[in-house]
Amino acid sequence: KSQDGHRALLLLPSRCCPPDVVLFPRCVEEVSALAKICSRHRLPIIPFGTGTGLEGGVSAVKGGVCFSLRNMDQVLDLHQEDFDVTVEPGVTRKALNAYLRGTGLWFPVDPGADASLCGMAATSASGTNAVRYGTMRENVLNLEVVLADGSVVHTAGMGRRPRKTAAGYNLTNLFVGSEGTLGIITKTTLRLYGIPEATVSAVCSFPSVQAAVDSTVQILQAGVPVARIEFLDDVMMDACNRFSSLSYAVTPTLFLEFHGSEGSLEEQVNTAEDITQSNSGSGFQWAKDAETRERLWKARHDAWYASLALRPGCKAYATDVCVPLSHLPQILVETKEDLIENRLTGPIVGHVGDGNFHCLMVVDPGDPEELHRVHLFVERLARRALAMDGTCTGEHGVGLGKRALLCEEMGPVAVQLMQRLKDAFDPRNLMNPGKILLPREL
Repeated sequence: KSQDGHRALLLLPSRCCPPDVVLFPRCVEEVSALAKICSRHRLPIIPFGTGTGLEGGVSAVKGGVCFSLRNMDQVLDLHQEDFDVTVEPGVTRKALNAYLRGTGLWFPVDPGADASLCGMAATSASGTNAVRYGTMRENVLNLEVVLADGSVVHTAGMGRRPRKTAAGYNLTNLFVGSEGTLGIITKTTLRLYGIPEATVSAVCSFPSVQAAVDSTVQILQAGVPVARIEFLDDVMMDACNRFSSLSYAVTPTLFLEFHGSEGSLEEQVNTAEDITQSNSGSGFQWAKDAETRERLWKARHDAWYASLALRPGCKAYATDVCVPLSHLPQILVETKEDLIENRLTGPIVGHVGDGNFHCLMVVDPGDPEELHRVHLFVERLARRALAMDGTCTGEHGVGLGKRALLCEEMGPVAVQLMQRLKDAFDPRNLMNPGKILLPREL
């Protein structure tokens, strides 16, 4: 599904492969017992949270048993004074923040979808707030994981939740981003943050991609603790204007959000405005009250739907890459030229503070030739990012669609090491087989 919860088109021959059986365990003891049965009978295991991933991570390419974890939905331990909480895999980010209402705390990692928090750990999810609060990799303190043989491991030690540790190998971050290929995450302990006293949103248009990125870099260099800084290209802005009856300039545009005290926000906004103006930014608007902030950000919030509206009846497929900030203008310009040259519709949105952007490809699923052109474009985009010292995926993960690209990115020695780790944790290749790593040549 898409980050907004809508079905995305997976450009894969194996899309929508169902499992043979779906199980609904209610506790870690049941997960462990069922995993032991699967291990004994050599049945593949596919963990399932909310199904909002974008790279085919829950597709049962070898059949087997799907462990749907939605019934394990308890918030187990909240330590307000320590700014941490432990949750089961059925707890979603919105459910956790609803639970935290009234405590003065929140969990800020926001991938767009109301994803399960353990699933977010499994895919190393991030989103619009990452420039300020980091990704899941920086915000997971401990994991409880059921391995392929049914044994249970606590990656930082049972019940432990220190803010930092130098003890032994970092098993926690080994499982973060493992996409269910090493084990089933049944608990995660997360960092929490104080809800900011005040929030200000702002929007500014630019004559070029370079000017928008220069402003982003200078805002970060100035030490402005911006919470979100999002980029929309001219095609996306035009789509949003049409879809939401807005009147923004059809040029590269930044959407910003600032968190802090009432006193600090004025200084943050003034600094950001001065920087944008020095880079030929225009139409700088900002707002503090929730209603006006929502109106300013409406274009960004409606980007997925606005993209779909460009071609009614078509489907959307989102792909992402990430590059060092200094390479962002070049890759954006080259990507836009590629889209035009190959007659493809792909508005661009980006978490520009991280050098991460998404192409929202709008495609006719009944046109095999167009599907093929999109597939080739996605590969070119990823290789363009790799050529600029970047990664083939900043957020979405590898899953099925980017396994070959992972080999190009990491190199054979690193991929062989990953395979040896996989073999050590899962010698029978039962945990979500076929994901991340390509099948071994016989």
